[in-house]
Amino acid sequence: MNTNYIELIDILKATYPDATCSLDFTNPFELVVAVMLSAQCTDERVNKTTPSLFKECNTPEDFSNIDLPLLEEFIHPCGFYKNKAKNIKACAQKVVSDFNGIVPQNMEDLLTLPGVGRKSANVILLEVFGIANGVAVDTHCKRISNKIGLSSHTDPLKIEQDLIKIFPKEYLKDVNHLFVWHGRNTCTARNPKCNTCTINKFCKTWNNS
Repeated sequence: MNTNYIELIDILKATYPDATCSLDFTNPFELVVAVMLSAQCTDERVNKTTPSLFKECNTPEDFSNIDLPLLEEFIHPCGFYKNKAKNIKACAQKVVSDFNGIVPQNMEDLLTLPGVGRKSANVILLEVFGIANGVAVDTHCKRISNKIGLSSHTDPLKIEQDLIKIFPKEYLKDVNHLFVWHGRNTCTARNPKCNTCTINKFCKTWNNS
């Protein structure tokens, strides 16, 4: 790993000492649901929606038995509620039938769950099981990786592979959290705060402007 990138992570850790997962949950399947709801929706909105939902349902068994129209009503504020409700219920049913009601803790099995892609699986593995074998490449991670020059790709899987090659495994947990926080607070899609960015010296976009 380039020592410059060690410094980059250290600076981001100092900038965002409280960087953690922004989704609220109390058990593994609640996080699975929250991650599904967060697709094309802010974590803030998800966290406002889930308290009443999780009071009604918070286990795979609960979600596998809930009436679909009721689930749709609960999650309506998060958008795309019909598709999300269908995936949540199908996911819960598969966890119950194939995994004895226990959320699997490996990438291969997680990817068999309806509505769970690689990004979501990486979040679940990290936040529930403390496993950081990859990086959840969301829109923030993609933007920052491209701007800094960590990856020239636009495909999330290829970006993830580039990051895994650059950062040793022990840094992946930090990368997951810090890139999200930096993307939300500083390196925003619109009007990024380049002048006050603590890692602008690493940024190819900034230095070439």
